[in-house]
Amino acid sequence: MIPISKPSIDEREIQQVTKVISNGQLAQGDNVYAFEEAFADHFDYKYSAATSNGTAGLHVALKAAGVKTGDIVLTTPFSFIATTNAIIYCGAIPVFIDIDDKTFNISPEKLREKLIEYPNVKYLLIVHLFGQPCQMDEIMDLVVSKELILIEDCCQAHGATFQEKTVGSFGHVSVFSFYPTKNMTTGEGGMIVTHSRELFEKCKLLINHGSKKKYMHEVTGYNYRMTEMAAAIGLEQLKKLNSMNLKRRSNAEFYKKHISNEFIQLPFNRENIEHVYNAFTIMTEYRDELIEYLSLKQIGTSIYYPLSINLQDSVQDYLSAMNETVSHCPISGMVSKKVLSIPMYPGLTEPELKYISETVSSFIPRAVLTK
Repeated sequence: MIPISKPSIDEREIQQVTKVISNGQLAQGDNVYAFEEAFADHFDYKYSAATSNGTAGLHVALKAAGVKTGDIVLTTPFSFIATTNAIIYCGAIPVFIDIDDKTFNISPEKLREKLIEYPNVKYLLIVHLFGQPCQMDEIMDLVVSKELILIEDCCQAHGATFQEKTVGSFGHVSVFSFYPTKNMTTGEGGMIVTHSRELFEKCKLLINHGSKKKYMHEVTGYNYRMTEMAAAIGLEQLKKLNSMNLKRRSNAEFYKKHISNEFIQLPFNRENIEHVYNAFTIMTEYRDELIEYLSLKQIGTSIYYPLSINLQDSVQDYLSAMNETVSHCPISGMVSKKVLSIPMYPGLTEPELKYISETVSSFIPRAVLTK
């Protein structure tokens, strides 16, 4: 079976983890600080704060940005639920903005409409989904004109750019994930980035039990620290990130060139962006049949995401308890019924890419075959 995703781990990561285990310093230490500095330097961010995972990073970023109980945070309904859960952790209200039907990112047009409906809103949490940046020129016009505080969820977009500007550098504070399916991994882990010293210091405080000095706690914080083993892996992964992203883009171009099927819509990407293809997500009316067909051919698939966040029971129950209505997002609902991701990782070989392309191209729905 060709898996949907596979982390690019080799002897370099193994050696560094072994070294950490041997020296006995397993909790946050020199490797974590080195990784924070290296990550900031790599993307030209001023400050980086490592966390235990991307969800923790989003929670801390929102708290540091000032999100509190009862605040409204505009966000996307089409993402992993951690994006919304982080808002809920703050006791805030997620208000969903429908997506663009081509990129699956927040629609600037729908954002503009929502800002008329909620003229006093302060916070916007966007997601650069599947490795493709949001339409940042239009979004930033609204952020500036409405004086919004922008938080970027870059958990699937390490190294992606919009008009040559790296994602994570538009917002007041931004977050990356290092889960095994991401463009780089630490096993579990996350990174908060910002150009603001004040926000950085707030994040560092919240990550470490609200403490700057051992056993002295200035605010109520969390145990969201990254381990030394994770940071050791991250330092090696960061060295390979550019080449891994290049291979992802090469894989995507191969698919686009070699997959031809009238029943399948290939990914769309806008001009002036650099997509890093955390996922290669196609759309089809015949998703269940295609999944079955590819499984029989030993090709892994995954649905990101089968149910919009605004329709999840946990979110609906929370909003009901807060006496808030759930946003209607028809495009997100439509897309969630049609999307399917096929294997996309740097380790795919050319024979595997050729086999996947030929197999996807050869798919014919049963309804068509029986005509």
